[in-house]
Order: sequence, then structure tokens, then C-alpha cells
Amino acid sequence: MTLTATELTVLGLIAEQPRHGYNLEQIIEQRGIRRWADIGFSSIYYVLAKLEKRGLISADSARASMRSRRVFHATEEGCDLAASATLDFIVTAQSVPHPFLVGLANKTLVTKQAYNQAILNRLAQIEGKIVAVTEAEHSQAPLPEHAREVFSYSLALLKAERTWLAERAPVSDD
Repeated sequence: MTLTATELTVLGLIAEQPRHGYNLEQIIEQRGIRRWADIGFSSIYYVLAKLEKRGLISADSARASMRSRRVFHATEEGCDLAASATLDFIVTAQSVPHPFLVGLANKTLVTKQAYNQAILNRLAQIEGKIVAVTEAEHSQAPLPEHAREVFSYSLALLKAERTWLAERAPVSDD
């Protein structure tokens, strides 16, 4: 049995501690998980249903009222699969489709001036993302080790891209 990145993210958050759907949305938003994972608000409930059907999570059966939220707990099987999938995700180097690479592959379709401007614009965006991720990290301090690792890796990737772009950015003759 395998897990998608979205399933592992949701299951991992529930394995961390029991949560209801709205709480998952809050945590995903607070931690900036959407910066690196494709998890829409509506997909959270779809994933919860899938995980529950597979026996990886279970919900409290006793609800105080119809308005009460279902709190999900990771089952032992869910925790075991999440741990195994986590190691698989860490150890397996996978190619990730990246629209930027598609753009680079088609660079011959645009003028050198348009390409140079696009590089400068992207560089500015990457600079902004570095600032945003750094601010998000500092605003949530102190962070648990796993969260620090996510921020550290994200910043390393952004800084590597910034270096690559800066090497190609046109230099003004001024």
C-alpha cells in the first residue's frame, strides 16, 4: 500500500496528534505547507475519507451534537505506513515536473531581451520568496525539528535557484 504526497501529509499531521478537518486546514495554512504540497481545502476532506476507508485513520464515534467536528486519530497501521512512506519519500530521488524547465527548453521561441527580462523578473520573485519563507520560519519559532528541516531545505533550494538566476541575469552597462 502506497501513499501520495497529499495523503502522507494529512496522515502525518493526524499521526502528530488527533485533528479534525478544519484544524488540518489551519495547520496547513499556518505552516505554509501549500508552498511545497498541493493540498486544496476541499481535498482535505476527500483525503480524510480515503484514509478512513483504508483503515489508516479512525474518527471518534461519539459526537456531542450534529455540529461537532469529527476528530481523526491515526491507527497503528496508519502510523506504520506513514513512517514507512516517510522514509521512502526521503530516500527516493524523484524527478519532479517543473514548468520552469519547460520554459527553458523553449527559450529559442523568445527574444534574448524577453528572456533576460524574464530571468530578472523570476530572480525578483525568488528574492521575495526567500524573504517570505524566512519571515514565516521566524514568526513560528520555536519550531520542532521536522518543521525546521522543511524550512531549511526550502530555503536552500530557493537560494540555489537565486544563485543560478543571478549568474544569468543581464548586467547593466551603467
